[in-house]
Amino acid sequence: MFVHSGFKSYVFVVSSLIDMYAKCESIEDAWKVFNETPVHNVVCWSAMIVGYVRCGQGQKALELSQQMHQDGVEPDSMTFVGILNGCASVAALEEGRCVHKQIVQNGCKLDLCVGNSIIDMYAKCGSIEDAQRVFNRMSTHDVISWNAMISSYVTCGKGQEALELYQEMQQKGVEPDHVTFLAVLNACASIAALEEGRHIHGQIVQSNCESDLFVGSSPR
Repeated sequence: MFVHSGFKSYVFVVSSLIDMYAKCESIEDAWKVFNETPVHNVVCWSAMIVGYVRCGQGQKALELSQQMHQDGVEPDSMTFVGILNGCASVAALEEGRCVHKQIVQNGCKLDLCVGNSIIDMYAKCGSIEDAQRVFNRMSTHDVISWNAMISSYVTCGKGQEALELYQEMQQKGVEPDHVTFLAVLNACASIAALEEGRHIHGQIVQSNCESDLFVGSSPR
């Protein structure tokens, strides 16, 4: 039925079904839709890879990306973001480096979404030097870029560096969000920076982020 309405419509419906099932945490149904689809293009592959990552199955996402490569389907930005997130979720540093290299070789535009995913992957894999290198090479940064770098410094036990980066973020005129504040509060706690913590507390009150911080720091 989908094929008769045109291939583009068909692919759109298939990828939307996969996305819906994955977001509803029914990855088995998402896989069934994907597996029963006779023709896959990059949109279908990307939806399934992202679906696996969303459902906490990063290794499955990486295995599917290998199968996609074997089938000769070229990845796009969405695919790369999904694979990078898969690498980050299972701390697959070497695989992540290979994906980064492939992005460069493919001439894929290093937009904010792709760049932020590379930073996040390196940070979560414990390679803060690589994360910083990518961050420095990006022409523009948004709050997600800064958050990824600040959080990575905190995770690596470099609270002072995290606070210095936060100060630089402010100098650049980037507005912090509740993720930023959670990270810098953890940085203050890690190095017992009481006065800096009080200053940041004042910023949180002024920004009306207190309720978001309560939600973000509450046990799941």
